[in-house]
Amino acid sequence: MSASAPANPKVGFVSLGCPKALVDSERILTQLRVEGYDIVQSYDDADVVVVNTCGFIDSAVTESLDAIGEAIAENGKVIVTGCLGKRSELIREAHPDVLSISGPQDYGSVMSAVHSALPPRHDPFLDLVPRRDDGIGVKLTPKHYAYLKISEGCNHRCSFCIIPSMRGDLVSRPVDDVLREAEKLAMGGVKELLVISQDTSAYGVDVKYAERQWRGKSYQTRMKALCEGLSELGIWTRLHYVYPYPHVDDIIALMAENGANGMPKLLPYLDIPFQHASPRVLKLMKRPGAVDKTLERIQRWRSIAPDIAIRSTFIVGFPGETDAEFEELLDFLDEAQLDRVGAFAYSPVDGAKANDLPDPVPEELKQERLARFMERQAEISAAKLEAKVGSRQRCLVDAIDGELAIARSMADAPEIDGLVQIQNGESAGLRVGQFVDVEIMGSDEHDLFGEAVEND
Repeated sequence: MSASAPANPKVGFVSLGCPKALVDSERILTQLRVEGYDIVQSYDDADVVVVNTCGFIDSAVTESLDAIGEAIAENGKVIVTGCLGKRSELIREAHPDVLSISGPQDYGSVMSAVHSALPPRHDPFLDLVPRRDDGIGVKLTPKHYAYLKISEGCNHRCSFCIIPSMRGDLVSRPVDDVLREAEKLAMGGVKELLVISQDTSAYGVDVKYAERQWRGKSYQTRMKALCEGLSELGIWTRLHYVYPYPHVDDIIALMAENGANGMPKLLPYLDIPFQHASPRVLKLMKRPGAVDKTLERIQRWRSIAPDIAIRSTFIVGFPGETDAEFEELLDFLDEAQLDRVGAFAYSPVDGAKANDLPDPVPEELKQERLARFMERQAEISAAKLEAKVGSRQRCLVDAIDGELAIARSMADAPEIDGLVQIQNGESAGLRVGQFVDVEIMGSDEHDLFGEAVEND
């Protein structure tokens, strides 16, 4: 009786941080699978553990260091990669026993470290079989949506941010490469693409908007052209991390148009981080400071695409922020009437230029301002959602929970925005990944509630 084949080497994986880091994790996991490694869900089952870290703000650094420590305690053999890997001395000081440290997007170093710690199993027969490459690979998101990363790095030097020192300057992917990946994702059942980068608006500037061919048509490596190509797929496309350049105005018309299948060519949704509303504070942040023009543009966007949902993020308590400047920020919220807003109190990030600015805001005052800011936005959000009661919203089902279906409208990105709770989800026979029209019957400050209706 022949002996059973030896088990495949097993790798545990911890993924932390933003959607860009999640895509990095997906690429590493895909390569591990291609090379015959099994991905396991527990420390006990793993022969080695990879931790993909975040290092953007202090709380993320703490979370990453804690995750590395937990992996060492539970397993002992740990490989570290990701943004915090750029600060290897910090990791070594806290955890000198890690096997390897590499920075973001350094997939080769991660694989080399895995090979050293856990060589792939050689099978003389299977090694002759061609590897299947469907262009999709391992996904850490549900099957019905996926992140589509179009570039790495950033050319901006915002004073509060250290991303360029971690991920480098902007490097855009060729537009035909992005469109082919998107097409394969759509063919694989993805219903929503979430376009991500450090600066989506700058896409292509580093390659001088080079033209490439896809489906027999020429497309520039440019945000608008990319959106036009993605609109051909007949699924939802949602833009994230859009820097407020003037040419953002050029894509709003696509949000007001429907394709042949009735889907919007581009979801009427913009994730556009304004960061503040005081021109002086914005100048200190090294961000665009024409607040009056920003409000005019928001009004113009809404006149072209009335259903547009605008999400933004803000920093309160930035060094030197006065009471009057904070009030300017609250006034901006009242005027802009943004749909979704996130905020955090400024905290020093090691290596950020803003650390050198005078007049830091006391922590207690920062937290007080953050609470006031979020309270004001909660009132705005509640009113905007209440205005949707009685309307019909096209939604995408994310989960089935007993009698309920948990879905999202076109105004809601996964993980960060609100939900639509469909009360008759089970009886309507809804499935995860299905589009459905929902009659909105109620709301609170974050979510909508309604019932599925038959499509006309």
